[in-house]
Amino acid sequence: MTTIRAIGSLCVTDSDGHIINHSDWNNINPIFLPVINDVVHTYSTHLQDDLHSVYIRGSIPRGIGIVGVADLDTIAITKQKLNNLQLKRLKDVEQELTQKHTCVDGIELSVHCMEAVLNTSSFSIISFILQTHGMCVFGEDLIPQLPKYKANEALANDHLIHLQGQIKNACDDLQDNSDIEDIKDCCKWIMKIIVRAGLALIITKKNTYTRDLYPAYKMFSKYYPEKESDMRKALEYAITPIVVTNLLLSFLNEFGTWIIIEADKWLKFYNPNRELNMKI
Repeated sequence: MTTIRAIGSLCVTDSDGHIINHSDWNNINPIFLPVINDVVHTYSTHLQDDLHSVYIRGSIPRGIGIVGVADLDTIAITKQKLNNLQLKRLKDVEQELTQKHTCVDGIELSVHCMEAVLNTSSFSIISFILQTHGMCVFGEDLIPQLPKYKANEALANDHLIHLQGQIKNACDDLQDNSDIEDIKDCCKWIMKIIVRAGLALIITKKNTYTRDLYPAYKMFSKYYPEKESDMRKALEYAITPIVVTNLLLSFLNEFGTWIIIEADKWLKFYNPNRELNMKI
């Protein structure tokens, strides 16, 4: 049985309701510094003059990353959009870095063009993550140029409007899949999405947010106690992915269908025109 630790917290906001970023160099456990430096070196080597800046986010810059359990989530901002070949090379290197550094459970390399990040007329999840959870570890820090964000409809919408497609993609990926690592990655990915979507359903009720899975699960369960056991299972699968595809598919077809229906109700009320990115 998966041991669920009560780790994480709801985001703290300022007097105007804007989410406060608590990522800081002083919070980072020194054991993670070599892998952070290696990631920066990797981006610099592969992107060269196209690289503008590098950021880390998640539990590690907040000082709650558990050695051997935490992922290192990173974002590189480039001066121009990369081609598919460049993106594929980075994905290949991602696996090599994960195998090399045992102090983290996984390493995520992601790349976004500076022009898209700075286009702030409507909600952008990358801009949001950088402003509320990111920390610059290389290059010119773009965070001061980004808007401040609240836990509101625009944020909830980003979690809910893509949900049906994401669950369908997960089901398609799991069907007839025999690659153990691929199944684990898919399981972890879609279950995190489901847990955070559960919180998104009640963001407008509580005006609060977290990317941490445990408090998201607890907050959801207060409003949907009849679905607590299902969301707990999603949390367990996110922490300890399983590889039995028929169990995963059954769960996605049942609880996944339920949460898609709830998301659709939310969208009909708050976003009837189905805007992908609502105004902030």
